[in-house]
Amino acid sequence: MSATAKQTKDDGQMNFSADVSRLLNIVANALYTNHDVFLRELISNSADACDRLRYDAIQKPELIADESQFRIHVYKNTDNRTLTVVDNGIGMGKAELIDNLGTIAKSGTAALMEKMKSADDPLKLIGQFGVGFYACYMIADFVTVVSRKAGSKAVWVWESDGATGFNVRKATKEEEAKLDGERGTAIIMNIKDDGSDFLIDQKIKDTVETYSDHIDFKIFNNSPEETEKGEGQPINKASAIWTRSKSDVTPEQYEEFYRHITHGLDEPVLTSHWRAEGKIEFSALLFVPTLRPWDLYDPSRKSAVRLYVRRVMISESLDGLMYPWLRFVRGVIDSEDLPLNISRESLQYNPVIAKIRSSVARRVLSDLDKLSRDDKAAFITFWGQFGPAIKEGLYDAEEHRDGIFKICRFYSTHDNGEKLTSLDEYVERMSDDQEDIYYLSGENLDTLKNSPQLEGFKSRGIEVMFFTDTIDDFWLQTATDYKGKTFKSVTRGDIEFDKKEEETDEKKEDLDDVHEDLLENIKQVLGDDVAYVRVSKRLTDSPVCLVAQDGGVDMHMERVLKIHQKYAGDAKPVFEVNVKHPLIQKLEKTDGKSADFKDITKLLLDQARIIQGEPVKNPAEFARRMAVYLEKGF
Repeated sequence: MSATAKQTKDDGQMNFSADVSRLLNIVANALYTNHDVFLRELISNSADACDRLRYDAIQKPELIADESQFRIHVYKNTDNRTLTVVDNGIGMGKAELIDNLGTIAKSGTAALMEKMKSADDPLKLIGQFGVGFYACYMIADFVTVVSRKAGSKAVWVWESDGATGFNVRKATKEEEAKLDGERGTAIIMNIKDDGSDFLIDQKIKDTVETYSDHIDFKIFNNSPEETEKGEGQPINKASAIWTRSKSDVTPEQYEEFYRHITHGLDEPVLTSHWRAEGKIEFSALLFVPTLRPWDLYDPSRKSAVRLYVRRVMISESLDGLMYPWLRFVRGVIDSEDLPLNISRESLQYNPVIAKIRSSVARRVLSDLDKLSRDDKAAFITFWGQFGPAIKEGLYDAEEHRDGIFKICRFYSTHDNGEKLTSLDEYVERMSDDQEDIYYLSGENLDTLKNSPQLEGFKSRGIEVMFFTDTIDDFWLQTATDYKGKTFKSVTRGDIEFDKKEEETDEKKEDLDDVHEDLLENIKQVLGDDVAYVRVSKRLTDSPVCLVAQDGGVDMHMERVLKIHQKYAGDAKPVFEVNVKHPLIQKLEKTDGKSADFKDITKLLLDQARIIQGEPVKNPAEFARRMAVYLEKGF
């Protein structure tokens, strides 16, 4: 909270900055439509604290020497109108209270506020920034947090009304007694009038059973002192949801566990729960979100799947556990084969991790392929959110390329680019003598659909795929074919159409000879702006177009490289002319040395550049020439 809080010299009082106060108001009053979920958020935080201590105790067993069993208590005091949530997890020191209860500021409050202003539904963003603790202000007008870090003697108190600021101080003896033993955290909430139903035990039990039944620690509806006396029974199953049989878990329980680990408000588009047995054994419960995580395209490409070893959480984000192109997947993997006492740093290089990663990738791809057949609408939603990330695997995961290709979807000239199609569907529609999968890449689908380079393909009924994601130009450099059919750009090199109509080299040379003077005159005018000029096979309606040379870099790929990797290459395009077009026929009859010939030729080049998405080299000259010929047209 240091970036957004000010501490006075006299005591531990800290003031919220203006943007934090505004955000707290949103969290407390508009984040959740159902106020019950505040308890889910607090219990989730308590479970995380227990998980962290359970892991640390592997190396330092003395941290839990006083009490090795982890538990959570949720109980009310009707006389004081308080609701208390207590855990015996890792606890917090003074600095951690300030930082951990100021997660909003750590996430960048100002940036979050800007995202909320521009988002279609700002509430969908909040859960992604770790503000669950502040949900307690929906039902409380004052909150006191008492905490002792495991292994420490000092007990600290954080208290706030959630509006004016917060105070951090040492705890009194009475406050220390709120803790469950020698460690952990107690959250005491002064209940507002509209939260009075949480002063009823049955309401607490019902809420825990609804939202937190999956928590892997016992949750009691009484105080720690009462539990020590043998009073009360756990109100949850207290077994890890991923260890249960699929038949024992309801869709609602899956959904609540998803919200527990993501703090999101959406529902998963895919839930995958299974147990792997054989050379390696592990349980997995994974979810594909409906909404794209805010950090999907963060350069770090970190995994968000938690790793457990025999129910002990080892890491919330272990490098190497998931492929970077599956970084949007959320959930849990619990291994039976990894050692508990291994460090996180060396764990990522353990060969078992690599085997788990590959096995999980195969399963997720298989489940997504099944989803594409069973629920096309849901799959299209998934692909719209995560398709570009998935296609990164075509570039850096050759061993899973076939599985990725199977679920890839693209727009194409089939159905006029209105529906997504698979590569298998494209291949099925190919004619027997078509050897290549034709594609056109670019940023804008509508622009691609009207590209002149498509004319020859459309007139012959040859389907062309549209590749509209930046990653497409990169994976095409390594994944060059699918089922023996080579990917071929319609804007690179010469195109050979149907063998029955294909011209022999001799006839083509004759055709070029017929128009030799025209081609030479155009080249003379355009000079080094083009590599050479030739008669086009691909044009039927447009007069000219630009294409890349045979063996050269695709034109769109070259633009991408210049933008993203400071590519310094300057490959000259080929200028193709449609000798059947009336304008070209008139141009051929014009004196190649005349001003009209030069101006029209340069206008045609600028037109081709604009259609290709490139800027004209001399806008002033382009405008002058255009004005002259517009005037002549009138």
